[in-house]
Amino acid sequence: MFSEIKNDIRVVKDRDPAAKNSLEIILCYSGLHAIWCYRLAHYFYTRNCFVTARCISTLGRFFTGIEIHPGAKIGHGLFIDHGMGIVIGETTVIGDNVTLYQGVTLGGTGKEKGKRHPTIGDYAVIACGAKVLGSFTVGENAKIGAGSVVLHPVPADSTVIGIPGHVVRSGLGHLHVHSEKNIDLNHDKMPDPIEEQIKTLQKQILMLRHQVNSMKEAEHEHYIEYYI
Repeated sequence: MFSEIKNDIRVVKDRDPAAKNSLEIILCYSGLHAIWCYRLAHYFYTRNCFVTARCISTLGRFFTGIEIHPGAKIGHGLFIDHGMGIVIGETTVIGDNVTLYQGVTLGGTGKEKGKRHPTIGDYAVIACGAKVLGSFTVGENAKIGAGSVVLHPVPADSTVIGIPGHVVRSGLGHLHVHSEKNIDLNHDKMPDPIEEQIKTLQKQILMLRHQVNSMKEAEHEHYIEYYI
């Protein structure tokens, strides 16, 4: 247990440049407090002490603003940055070394029974305010942009943005992350396909203008030569 707590503190130090020392992390990081409350609640939940588990998770939500259902399955190295407003549903499965920012929802889409929440692959980064809704998989090393609403599976090594979420970068399988040190937390540097299309159109317009001007100049020279 103590080795796991020590690892939790190390994860925060590695991924949050604002963390100054271990004491500050233990006392002031609500994301860490929520994870510890979840582990205790999950312990009782797996032993069919459902009311006790829910009471612990409710207490954790009251103090941290983060709601993690005790039935969720969470791997090692989860980092919750800021954390306020995060919701993690009962059948959610989170892999190792995942990073979640404030306002993220890992939820369901209806009243269906059984597996109804997403499965998040190792090393995934889900930016602030993103919603992942439904029973599908977000692949390993995927990135979900801020404010996105994801309703369909996300391939590994992909980047998703928008409402509804759509893949704007994929096919990067050769860039698999194999170490926590290589996790890309730059969730502000997302590709914008609309901006890229506009830039492409602007280049094409400039090219057409250049061609039209060249044709006009050639026509003008031909006109002068004809009458002279």
